[in-house]
Amino acid sequence: MAMWQGAMDNRGFQQGSFSSFQSSSSDEDLMDIPGTAMDFSMRDDVPPLDREMEGNKSYNGGGISSSNRIMDFLEEPIPGVGTYDDFNTIDWVREKSRDRDRHREITNKSKESTWALIHSVSDAFSGWLLMLLIGLFSGSLAGLIDISAHWMTDLKEGICTGGFWFNHEHCCWNSEHVTFEDRDKCPEWNSWSQLIINTDQGAFAYIVNYFMYVLWALLFAFLAVSLVKVFAPYACGSGIPEIKTILSGFIIRGYLGKWTLVIKTITLVLAVSSGLSLGKEGPLVHVACCCGNILCHCFNKYRKNEAKRREVLSAAAAAGVSVAFGAPIGGVLFSLEEVSYYFPLKTLWRSFFAALVAAFTLRSINPFGNSRLVLFYVEFHTPWHLFELVPFIVLGIFGGLWGALFIRTNIAWCRKRKTTQLGKYPVIEVLIVTAITAILAFPNEYTRMSTSELISELFNDCGLLDSSKLCDYENHFNTSKGGELPDRPAGVGVYSAMWQLTLTLILKIVITIFTFGMKIPSGLFIPSMAVGAIAGRLLGVGMEQLAYYHHDWGIFNSWCSQGADCITPGLYAMVGAAACLGGVTRMTVSLVVIMFELTGGLEYIVPLMAAAMTSKWVADALGREGIYDAHIRLNGYPFLEAKEEFAHKTLAMDVMKPRRNDPLLTVLTQDSMTVEDIETIISETTYSGFPVVVSRESQRLVGFVLRRDLIISVENARKKQDGVVSTSIIYFTEHSPPMPPYTPPTLKLRNILDLSPFTVTDLTPMEIVVDIFRKLGLRQCLVTHNGRLLGIITKKDVLKHIAQMANQDPDSILFN
Repeated sequence: MAMWQGAMDNRGFQQGSFSSFQSSSSDEDLMDIPGTAMDFSMRDDVPPLDREMEGNKSYNGGGISSSNRIMDFLEEPIPGVGTYDDFNTIDWVREKSRDRDRHREITNKSKESTWALIHSVSDAFSGWLLMLLIGLFSGSLAGLIDISAHWMTDLKEGICTGGFWFNHEHCCWNSEHVTFEDRDKCPEWNSWSQLIINTDQGAFAYIVNYFMYVLWALLFAFLAVSLVKVFAPYACGSGIPEIKTILSGFIIRGYLGKWTLVIKTITLVLAVSSGLSLGKEGPLVHVACCCGNILCHCFNKYRKNEAKRREVLSAAAAAGVSVAFGAPIGGVLFSLEEVSYYFPLKTLWRSFFAALVAAFTLRSINPFGNSRLVLFYVEFHTPWHLFELVPFIVLGIFGGLWGALFIRTNIAWCRKRKTTQLGKYPVIEVLIVTAITAILAFPNEYTRMSTSELISELFNDCGLLDSSKLCDYENHFNTSKGGELPDRPAGVGVYSAMWQLTLTLILKIVITIFTFGMKIPSGLFIPSMAVGAIAGRLLGVGMEQLAYYHHDWGIFNSWCSQGADCITPGLYAMVGAAACLGGVTRMTVSLVVIMFELTGGLEYIVPLMAAAMTSKWVADALGREGIYDAHIRLNGYPFLEAKEEFAHKTLAMDVMKPRRNDPLLTVLTQDSMTVEDIETIISETTYSGFPVVVSRESQRLVGFVLRRDLIISVENARKKQDGVVSTSIIYFTEHSPPMPPYTPPTLKLRNILDLSPFTVTDLTPMEIVVDIFRKLGLRQCLVTHNGRLLGIITKKDVLKHIAQMANQDPDSILFN
């Protein structure tokens, strides 16, 4: 008894707690060997044999009652067991198994009472209720962001004296002193020079307006980057690369939290209003996913299951694109094609519902006052002709070239930012880029306006009453048939606009490379569309003038007679926008549907498809990765791309650890290790899980246990049960091993053991192993030979091997 008492005095878990364990390990260390475990502890079809036998247990000759000797602490769930550390990968198989068990239990209980039946119905309905809430919140926030960004963008140029909360357009709507031609000029709207020096004419007034424009831009950018840096570092960027990684099963705590949502919403308005070459469409996906993640905490079904939560996030991503482009169907397809890793049919229906509610909510708010969901909605009425497929394909080639160029240069700049001193000064970088952008943008009216307004201008199909320079054609006719305007010779305004648009194109191409990836919310959809829309409009005007002056050429005379409306430059702008966006993101189906929903015309699907496919082919020929996949690889996220084939003839034994000269694999034995032995292994290693074997000599595999579950279970036993000491035996078997008298109580941890870990043989081709990891979402699999444990392959090992085979740096995979 004296020996036992001495052992009890040493009952501290190395005086460590779970919190100390977390703080002593780096993010990368925590992930070294992620464990996968199918948790059968709650399954109805696995009878709890030990509980049934509790009354009949004997202690094998000891003097202490058996009820105190065998500690099975997992009869009731322990908080924390089965959860995951930050920067870790979830176990898809275990999560899906848990959800099936939960659903089976609710179904069985629903037959017992009316209350249980009501609970079952509410559980089934909770998913649709959650989708409704996500749609309402996403649409409301998108409307708030649109209205605020529109007002603050106009604030750089002036203010409405009739009400400072009105933007320029709304300020002049109700004015009695405005003409149709000069509808943007009204006494109620005053530029800063009018407010400061009481005049809007002359060089000094121009300098005052110039100065105020740059000053407001710098102020907005400074506020945005400061809020992100101080309150929510995860609010920067577009968020789509991280959301793709999270949806594949990775844990990034706080990335979809409430602080990130609040700061992202505020700073997105500031960043867009600053005039930087960025958009709000990508970040709106992040905002919608934050809404989805926060609302998941209201429902146990989604709060406690990481796999189910990712189904909700897939639907939230669809809602985000729905409000970004006013394209509910395109949003669902974007989530399916671009961001989701696991997308069952049920998620497809719920994504559609969430996208529908979000679009309806935004339409109810009507942020642009045009009864449309986006500023650049447009309708074309002129049919396209077969010959025009040639310029459409040319635009596709341009989009592919621009996409490949942008990805290479932007990734090179972002890598430089990460590896040099530049990354330590995000505020200075943002202010410098903002200053350069504002100084170069103000003199040109097409760079001074917001990018969404620019795209709207470029998409516009010129009418008789349009006062834009792009519509300054010479009119040599009296009537127009069917309300359509014939092709006309370009006037002075059109030629002036072409030069300005060319300069705008050059600025957008260059400045976007340095803007995307800075420490502020920054989307890439709108800048990419702007580049393509400018190129398309330039080509469209060129084709229009060519057809007007040379309508007798063989390529025109069969379908374009003199005085007919043959070419629509706005359509070329739209096709060019789709081509450039496709070249950067490598989207195809969802991109075409989004653009189709923007125009409301079915007959333009073929030009959009031709341009989107051409841009993808050209961009893929120059580099396989889209911008989001490239940023995932740059940041070292453990994302296993399902679209790429693994074609190398390596075997599992070539990738597994330990290698030939490495230390032996750290394992636990099923019934011969003490609490102290386990604590020593945990303190000396950083692995995320351990194989359990019959004995070190036999190396026969029993199962796999997660480090986190092991720590929490042992700590819980130390705190809640007297008698568990450092010399207590831990066993993972069904029944207690024979113990000599007067030994401390044993600790049974069988219920945290995965009894069916995924295993492969040492001669399994890596092609099959990679396929297993992709399709089952594994964290690791064990390698055996004739039932004997040889090693382990983790997701990180697979990613490193793929990188090595592709002649890339395998150490770029930072997390696991």
